[in-house]
Amino acid sequence: METNSVSLARQVDFVFRQLEGELTNAAAGTVLIHIRNNSVGKFGLRHHPIETRNGKIEGTEKGLSSAQVQAFRQMAIDALKLRQDWTHGEILYDFSVRPSTNSWSASILYESNYNMATWNNRYVPQNRPQHMLREYY
Repeated sequence: METNSVSLARQVDFVFRQLEGELTNAAAGTVLIHIRNNSVGKFGLRHHPIETRNGKIEGTEKGLSSAQVQAFRQMAIDALKLRQDWTHGEILYDFSVRPSTNSWSASILYESNYNMATWNNRYVPQNRPQHMLREYY
């Protein structure tokens, strides 16, 4: 998939379509997407751990239905409108299913991050003489 010319919304749509099988029947977890230059670099899903009692695996809780996964995907795409002025970082979508009411909830965390090594050459203080820059930089 060539991501240079594809909008971030289409890339997020692609991510959720790739994870659809894992998301279906997942009771809780986090979808994580790493972004660099407005392109998805890597993505994945952290499932909440499987619980055991006395060495035996407990029955699994009812997770996301196929329709809920589609709604989750659309919510993730729509939420990109709230992201502003950053091109590098992570998006984390935490989700959980409430089996008693057959409802689900999600929260979204945007984290911007940049590599300072690429900025060192751009930053030159205007108020310091050039001969003093060698001492500090």
